[in-house]
Amino acid sequence: MAIHNLKYLKDKRKELRNNLTPAEATMWMYLQNSRLNGKKFRRQHSVGNYILDFYCPSEKLAIEVDGNSHDDYSAEIYDKERTDFLNSKGIKVVRFDNIEVFESEELVCEAIKNHFKNK
Repeated sequence: MAIHNLKYLKDKRKELRNNLTPAEATMWMYLQNSRLNGKKFRRQHSVGNYILDFYCPSEKLAIEVDGNSHDDYSAEIYDKERTDFLNSKGIKVVRFDNIEVFESEELVCEAIKNHFKNK
């Protein structure tokens, strides 16, 4: 059963790609054009009903950039359910908050590379 980039989410994925948050745009600068160890990342890739900020298919690695909206209890529960679902599909989820993305490019990139199977 196909679970990647389901058609009914196509317009939403496109809308999100065209309206990245400032932190997502910054993260995309780090990831685009296979800049990290030649690994290709996709923006706003969906798996099941969830749209991931960034996804590296070869590594089965999702990168999520979390702003203030992820700070409340209901968001924590949603994020946990989402992460559990993705983990059940063999996808590792790595989260960074906006401040990390803006202030620690080197540390963020190193942390992502540490999740690559073949560094």
